[in-house]
Amino acid sequence: MSFSSLVSDITYRTSDRDDLRSQVSRARSYASTAATSVSISGDISSQLHGGYSHPLARAWQAERQLTKSMLIYPLFISDQPDEETLIPSLPNQHRRGLNRLVPFLTPLVAKGLKSVILFGVPIAPGAKDALGTAADDPQGPVIQSIRLLRRSFPNLFIVADVCLCEYTSHGHCGILRDDGSLNNALSIDRISDVAMAYADAGAHCVAPSDMNDGRIRAIKLKLIEAGIAHQVVLMSYSAKFSGCLYGPFRDAAGSCPSFGDRRCYQLPPGGRGLARRAITRDINEGADIIMVKPASQYLDIISDAKEIGKDLPVAAYQVSGEFAMIHAAAKAGVFDLKTMAFEATEGILRAGATIVVSYFTPEFLDWLSN
Repeated sequence: MSFSSLVSDITYRTSDRDDLRSQVSRARSYASTAATSVSISGDISSQLHGGYSHPLARAWQAERQLTKSMLIYPLFISDQPDEETLIPSLPNQHRRGLNRLVPFLTPLVAKGLKSVILFGVPIAPGAKDALGTAADDPQGPVIQSIRLLRRSFPNLFIVADVCLCEYTSHGHCGILRDDGSLNNALSIDRISDVAMAYADAGAHCVAPSDMNDGRIRAIKLKLIEAGIAHQVVLMSYSAKFSGCLYGPFRDAAGSCPSFGDRRCYQLPPGGRGLARRAITRDINEGADIIMVKPASQYLDIISDAKEIGKDLPVAAYQVSGEFAMIHAAAKAGVFDLKTMAFEATEGILRAGATIVVSYFTPEFLDWLSN
């Protein structure tokens, strides 16, 4: 029965005005209930819009909300003290020498910068050799910058990337055999020595990115032997995939291989099972934090890392190619830069990361303050 016919029927059946009002009220209630049950098909749990009708209520729907403390900012440290060179393929990013670091970082720290990750860039003639001996040079860019930043910014958390590719004449991430393949045993011994040098210099965290088998165990054992394992975080690039998204980084760091590629030690893009095995291995070898790299193309791996390492923080590196693509598309008018920077990063957090290495960090420091 429709609402109008129900009211007409009630009118004909009674002449009492008060009773009529009561009947009409009940009729309206009936009609409202009937309409509601039709609109939600009898399932009240399908009504979701009210739960995110306000901006704050929308924010509450996120399991993780981006904060400044989640961000790590990559820095390229040149061995030329006064250098400040724009990297053309990496928008708004520079290589900086030691004398340029403090003036650059001071306003960022004032805005809430909590952490940086350091990549050394040796440019001086003869700085590179087959063993990457400049990687742990006490006068080299990384060790010098660790000491400078510890003095200048006592509350800044300093992560030191540990690899040899920037320092080897061949551009690979370890020591090579005569046939050009990686000598894993010699490589992890060398990598762990470099990690120890950075830890001794004052790095709060060492982060091996070389992908040699067993390097997490080797570093952990040396940290324990030196009596500093209790004060140095070991963050493993556990699931680092090979691919085409590292080009701008290699321009910045001068770390492109002089021959071949890194497919035999970085993970194949389709290797989800390999990534899970690598994550499990590194947790068992003593990693304190697990990293996935790149980020946006590997959200399933971030989710896997959080599942496997449920009691560990998970980091994700939004690599140079991801950053450059977002900038290029925004410049072409495809979308708004800020909106996409947030959307991409929120997707990384939703997948399970609680730490994001991001070139957008300076912008986020402003955006998160407004």
